[in-house]
Amino acid sequence: MPSFDVVSQVNMQEVRNAVDQANREISTRFDFKGSDARVEQAEAKLTIFADDEFKVGQARDILALKLSKRQIDLGSLEFGKVEIIGGNKARQDVTVRQGISTELAKKIVKAIKDSKVKVQGAIQGEEVRVSGKKRDDLQAAIALLRAQKFDLPLQYINFRD
Repeated sequence: MPSFDVVSQVNMQEVRNAVDQANREISTRFDFKGSDARVEQAEAKLTIFADDEFKVGQARDILALKLSKRQIDLGSLEFGKVEIIGGNKARQDVTVRQGISTELAKKIVKAIKDSKVKVQGAIQGEEVRVSGKKRDDLQAAIALLRAQKFDLPLQYINFRD
């Protein structure tokens, strides 16, 4: 039976490369001269450090530019509040969201069922498997999901006939 999977994945190697490029640009820019601005990465959590809120915003913009150039969808990032830490420093936590939450998976399955397309959606961990009898029905389901606006970027993988 033809099927495909709906997932939300981020290539962490590309995120690491973007963080390295952002740090390189921050270290060479004139407006960051003499400041301790940097972006650190620990798995799926990024932390932006700078001298004040304005420089945190500037570093965030540089990071966003580098991520978008590496085809990382900024919708998969969750920005925390800018916190003032001791010694006239500020930081902001950024979480890279991966996987589809159960709540979002239920919304996806409900959207598929409400569309009356002859496919079935099944939640399998952090992904949704969509299967149907015809390839055209699966392509219609992909078009339907692309038209919907979910708060997380979705990818459609493992399309099997």
